[in-house]
Amino acid sequence: MNLAVLSSIVAVCMAIGAMFIRLKAAQKPASLKKIILPPFFMSTGTLMYVFPMFRLTLSEMAEAIAVGLFFSIFLIKTSKFEVRGQDIYLKRSKAFIFILIGLLAVRIAFKSYLSQTIELGQLSGMFFLLAFSMIVSWRVAMYRSYKKLETDMKKTNKLYDDKDMKLT
Repeated sequence: MNLAVLSSIVAVCMAIGAMFIRLKAAQKPASLKKIILPPFFMSTGTLMYVFPMFRLTLSEMAEAIAVGLFFSIFLIKTSKFEVRGQDIYLKRSKAFIFILIGLLAVRIAFKSYLSQTIELGQLSGMFFLLAFSMIVSWRVAMYRSYKKLETDMKKTNKLYDDKDMKLT
């Protein structure tokens, strides 16, 4: 079996896994740890660049990062938080699944087209960098959104506490 086809099959399986994880995550309160840790876990993949076949030129890096940042816009727009009781939850978004499927389709199309002119190792390095830049920027946006909501919640709770203190 062709390695490009095999890697696309793996990408489809990972996307399906990400969808299930996202749906399950919406059932539990969000936390800074859950937002911050995935990019750190993914960062171990940068060890691939130790091997020459995965190394990229500066222009390839710039292209991969630019496309990753562009794709992250769609993830950022569909990742909103909401307050339920005293906890912050990630809002369930039907659009997220369609965006993830769309990004996967675009990724497979790019990979099929680019595999004709770029070596598989370099292409793998580019797609890892694309995904990493997409996830890091998405998670930074989620972190900022979460912290803002958390700060607003604390201010609101403080106002209620101050009013309660004045009433007694």
